Amino acid sequence: MWVAGAGLALVAACGAERAPVVPVAVRAPVKVARCVLKFPDVRAGSAARARLLRDLSRYVSGRPGRVVFAAHDLVTGVTLGQGAHDHDMITASGAKVDILAALLANRTGGLDEGEHDLATRMITESDNGAADALWSRAGLGGAMSAFYGRVGLRETTPGPSRFWGGTTTSPADRIRLLKVLIRGGGGLSRADRRLVLGLMERVQKDQAWGVSAAARPGDRVALKNGWTPRPFIQNTWAVTSYGRVVGPGRDLLLSVQTDRQPGEGTGIETIEGVARMIGARLDALTPTTTRPCPAKPVL
Repeated sequence: MWVAGAGLALVAACGAERAPVVPVAVRAPVKVARCVLKFPDVRAGSAARARLLRDLSRYVSGRPGRVVFAAHDLVTGVTLGQGAHDHDMITASGAKVDILAALLANRTGGLDEGEHDLATRMITESDNGAADALWSRAGLGGAMSAFYGRVGLRETTPGPSRFWGGTTTSPADRIRLLKVLIRGGGGLSRADRRLVLGLMERVQKDQAWGVSAAARPGDRVALKNGWTPRPFIQNTWAVTSYGRVVGPGRDLLLSVQTDRQPGEGTGIETIEGVARMIGARLDALTPTTTRPCPAKPVL
């Protein structure tokens, strides 16, 4: 009996033993990328543009004095403007970029050390004495007129005699000047254009107001501003700003010019209001929509 019981126990023990587990290779589920196509949403873009122009018009009409502007994005081709061809707007210190560009266009060997120092102070610090010196070296109004003709600035007139600050222009011509500095023309070499735009990027902080309000965090800004009292026009001010704002998906050229402002601060506030609105809503003007790829592409 003992032997039989031991045999039963042995059999029971053998029956309870588990078979060895053999690992089985299991493939992870494969994620199939969804094929979609992007298309410009022309209708939504047109509606966004109409809303922006309406809001800009309302904003400008509620501000004092005259306010005109022009914008062009080199990446998307978007253009905006109100009074863009009004060509009697005083540039004040905005003409300092013109002076440097004209001087460089008429030189084959570039600037000497003294002129380079004058140019740096004229653009980055808006030094009027430096502008006086380089205006004379550029050839005064006659030479400036010739330069404007070469680069296609037909709505810009140089100030009389030695008064470079009396140069008048339009927002559209400020955009044209920026395009020349970016793409070339009028005898300006790549090094010349890099110099001018580089100085415009280094404008000292207290003068970097204006169209810079259109910039997003991380965007690069190159600009030049102008401001001057107009004692013979009811003691008002002319305040202007134009420049380039570059960042991901954007290369925005913008010019906002004001006149008959009750003060410099009011003009700056108006310019930044226009710039901020354009900068914040620019992407909405070129929206896209997505559609799934066709199952059987047509060949």
